[in-house]
Amino acid sequence: MSHLPGVRQARKQKTRQALLDAALELLEGQSLSSLGLREVTRAAGIAPTAFYRHFRSVEDLGVALVEEALGSLHPMIRTTVSTIGDGEERIARAIDLIVGHVDAYPAHVRFVTRERHGGVRPVREAIHGQLGLFTAEVAEALAADAVSAGWSREDVLMLAQLYVDLMLGTASLLLEGAREWERVSRVAARQMRLIGIGRAHWLDQPDGGG
Repeated sequence: MSHLPGVRQARKQKTRQALLDAALELLEGQSLSSLGLREVTRAAGIAPTAFYRHFRSVEDLGVALVEEALGSLHPMIRTTVSTIGDGEERIARAIDLIVGHVDAYPAHVRFVTRERHGGVRPVREAIHGQLGLFTAEVAEALAADAVSAGWSREDVLMLAQLYVDLMLGTASLLLEGAREWERVSRVAARQMRLIGIGRAHWLDQPDGGG
């Protein structure tokens, strides 16, 4: 009897994940605003009434998908801005990580890029909130780099935003152009080099650092 609560919790978690997986698969061909509760429960193989044991609404499910999707993105962003290695090594590592992430989590990337400016406000706000946290984390890593000595916090955050936007944009382009990964990767590498050059000379500008 003492094991029953654990079994029930495991079943509940399994059903919740089934709903998330079903929704994510359905969202490959449509936006969240057009997704229906019965459509999700039918795909997950559960009764519609059981949905409310896990989520308050489809919008609530969408917010949970944001957490899941960006949770998978988190290690990629953290490793991409690592200061280990020279400039070209870091760029190559960043591109490899982005390509690998898109290959491993295409549905997550598609969901985030589509809903980032989508019509479901709670989901859009959740994505923006999570990306804001990522930007702050990237800024913290960049601020610890010797190249950032003398930079203002605002400028470091601006640089971090450039990197986050570039990574997301590259992931989206890779997803859309399955046959053009080499070209997309090459352009992304050049963009990172350009950011790196600008970063190295930022304080040379009259308004640099402030």
